[in-house]
Amino acid sequence: MNRTARPHTGAPNDTPADARRRMTTYNGTRLATLPALGRLPAALRRDIHVVSHVLPFRVNDYVVDELIDWDRVPDDPIFRLTFPHRDMLRPEDFDAIASLLDAGADPRVVRDAADAIRWRLEPHPGAQLEQNVPHVDGEPCHGLQHKYAETVLVFPAKGQTCHTYCAYCFRWAQFVGMKELRQQASDPSVLTDYVARHGEVTDVLFTGGDPMVMSTEQLERHVSPLLDPSLDHVRTIRFGTKALAYWPFRFTTDPDADALCALLERCVDHGKHVAIMVHCTHPRELETPAALAAIRRLRATGAVLRTQSPIIRHVNDDAVTWATMWNRQVGLGMVPYYMFVERDTGAHRYFALPLVEAHRVYRDAISSVSGLARTARGPSMSATPGKVVVDGPAVIQGERVLALRFLQAREPAWCNRPFFARFDPTATWLDQLRPAFGEERFFFEE
Repeated sequence: MNRTARPHTGAPNDTPADARRRMTTYNGTRLATLPALGRLPAALRRDIHVVSHVLPFRVNDYVVDELIDWDRVPDDPIFRLTFPHRDMLRPEDFDAIASLLDAGADPRVVRDAADAIRWRLEPHPGAQLEQNVPHVDGEPCHGLQHKYAETVLVFPAKGQTCHTYCAYCFRWAQFVGMKELRQQASDPSVLTDYVARHGEVTDVLFTGGDPMVMSTEQLERHVSPLLDPSLDHVRTIRFGTKALAYWPFRFTTDPDADALCALLERCVDHGKHVAIMVHCTHPRELETPAALAAIRRLRATGAVLRTQSPIIRHVNDDAVTWATMWNRQVGLGMVPYYMFVERDTGAHRYFALPLVEAHRVYRDAISSVSGLARTARGPSMSATPGKVVVDGPAVIQGERVLALRFLQAREPAWCNRPFFARFDPTATWLDQLRPAFGEERFFFEE
């Protein structure tokens, strides 16, 4: 199943140009050209075709050839992670789109029906647009989010796609062609002008999509201004990326991989802490020679690799998978950072686990690894008021409750303040919980 990639170090790559891996991508309209799909039953191919008209679908040949075990499809975890499944839509919504496609409806009619379904899938959870977009002189800074005092998120316009899409992605609304749902910053000065006015900002996080789909030249336009001495209060530059799993050649043999690594080194040399926020959902993503080479090369730049992922039903919803993943990450010099809870958007109903079940997986996994892997925090919800971690069930004064606290919050004083919800074995998100001990509301709702 695996192809072999030649290892690299932090030094410039010397792979001949004609030997470098070139990416082939497949989306809903090109499904018929994907050779591996011919092995699947016709009904499964039809399901993928229907759902991909509503939720974004994109996969590349590296994921298809080296990460998916086609002998296990449809139950292979990477297949579940990347390919649509009919249960991602409500039955009535699936049937509506299927009927239109079977009838040969005008593409505009199909698109309008799909858009109506998308609006019902909570495209921007956590008040991303209402409360997180900052303003300067009364005008919104499009493409930025500033939820927590220390950290500003940037959505570069050229980074609003990914090498392959995760089917659970809470940023799916960026990829479906509805302009009113997109967040993007085209002008790098929007970021620098805003940060210059906010000395409390110590961290800038480039996100998307995936900023690593951008050319190094495009990325440098956004990053280099942060190295100006006037912005010394910005101490950390983060890059949220899935490229290490989905296209590790971005850091080794892509035409501008050397320039990318040089940019990271330059940030480090300017005294910045460079954090690569690696989205790693399954241990298999860290097994290929190409991924191992990319990890070595990134570490050689001086960047720190921190790993995070949601816990996803059908993909990594067991303690053995998480313990294996964290142990492997530590062995590769990476820092386990977060286990997230699947956000309440898109295909949430298909991928989500009850909070108590997510906590059980976290507890069993964290108890079976060494202290170096116990840096992983979770399970954590990125909800409207902040990042809420589930500390687990407890019995207090005879009442069974769920203990929670804020790891990050809109109001810094809320951090690490414990609060308690009634025990609910079915709740999958914060807004489904109710306060314990007869209280009418949680303290942060007052």
